[in-house]
Amino acid sequence: MSHFLPEAIQGALPNIIQLIYLIATGFFIVGIKRLGSPATARSGNQLASIGMLIGIVVTLFNQEIVSFGFIIAGVVLGTFIGTFAAKKVQMTAMPEMVAIFNGFGGGASALVAWGEFARVDPALIPVDGLVTTGLSILIGSITFTGSFVAFGKLKGFIGGGRIALPGQNIINLVLTAVALALVGWFTVDPEYMVVFWILFALALLIGILTVLPIGGADMPVVISLLNSYSGIAASMAGFVLGNNLLIISGALVGAAGLILTNVMCKAMNRTLLNVLFGAFGGDDGGGPGDSGDGDKSVQKTFADDVAIQCSYANKVIVVPGYGLAVAQAQHVIKEVAGLLEKKGVTVKYGIHPVAGRMPGHMNVLLAEADVPYDQLYDMDEINPEFKSTDVVLIIGANDVVNPAAKTAPGSPIYGMPILDVEDAKRTIIFKRSLSTGYAGIDNELFYSEKNQMFFGDAKDSLQELAASIKELE
Repeated sequence: MSHFLPEAIQGALPNIIQLIYLIATGFFIVGIKRLGSPATARSGNQLASIGMLIGIVVTLFNQEIVSFGFIIAGVVLGTFIGTFAAKKVQMTAMPEMVAIFNGFGGGASALVAWGEFARVDPALIPVDGLVTTGLSILIGSITFTGSFVAFGKLKGFIGGGRIALPGQNIINLVLTAVALALVGWFTVDPEYMVVFWILFALALLIGILTVLPIGGADMPVVISLLNSYSGIAASMAGFVLGNNLLIISGALVGAAGLILTNVMCKAMNRTLLNVLFGAFGGDDGGGPGDSGDGDKSVQKTFADDVAIQCSYANKVIVVPGYGLAVAQAQHVIKEVAGLLEKKGVTVKYGIHPVAGRMPGHMNVLLAEADVPYDQLYDMDEINPEFKSTDVVLIIGANDVVNPAAKTAPGSPIYGMPILDVEDAKRTIIFKRSLSTGYAGIDNELFYSEKNQMFFGDAKDSLQELAASIKELE
């Protein structure tokens, strides 16, 4: 398209494009910054989307890569898929959707590097271009298959426990070392295509073998790490293409993903190496009424009793977990909170960083139900308030309130910071059964004298609670 412009503009076009790329980068940075708060996250996402649109338009204006028929077809198809996903995918499936996005991002970067390598005579590609091509294919392919394994674990058709061969960690390290050696070989001899294809295949295999052994309880960390990988792969592809915007945007995603991964690891009091090579957790074991210890007993409660306790409380804190998402009960808990607030009860929400199946899952879920942002409190903010709290409603959460993290040195979650719900006067756990949580361990809180169990589907139980509160009016 650029050859239709006047010669004066054509001469200045490279500088103009770089300037517009800089503007798009500004949109990315401000967008990511605004994603840090639930109150500004939506506008942040919109700003980042505008930046991406600017980058795409300018890139197509600068270079005719393929015919515009293919480009328009791709835009229409992508818009349809994106709109369908945004409208139809349930909040409970959002972690799986993010995993797929990560995979497609990594796969796209690998394909871009492959396409550019196939388009140009290998002998004419500089060394740095060959290095970045190899790294883009390696990291992008690992991200692609690793993300789809994570999708399978989240979806449930791949077991959430550790699936590994004997010596799996050593195998993974050896394969990674071989892959890096192949990148070096490819850089020295790019015309020997056998090395290229072995690298591609080995990278796809490494992605599978790296994520498969990781336990389901670590999936929030894995998702954020794979998100970082997809950004790094995109940045490498940017070097291959010589596109500054792709380099910068990929680096931003990579850095943001690494920062988030570090935050998630700290929230679990674990190192990244421990997550990758010492995973814990598995499927939600146990059927209805199952208990970790048959000699222990629990106190059962029902809607009328919970309604009385909450209605005459001064402060109630809600602790949401994945069970809330599964039951699609976010709107009902908002209704319950509204009824209590009309009675003068202070209602707050305590959010653990790894509650749910991905970072920020609970925040997004509650935002969908229009829960006020100023009622959402991070773990560090809410923990000091439990001592002055009358009732804590724990809805579908398990591991993030399990006292074993503090009291059982042999427990897989020992040392993980948790919500100090046991400090409250009363805890009420909404749960289908006494089955273990995602980490696969029993919860001592079930059997506490200060705790009561409200068995049943979270949505049904909360609807019963709302009806009982209304009867007290």
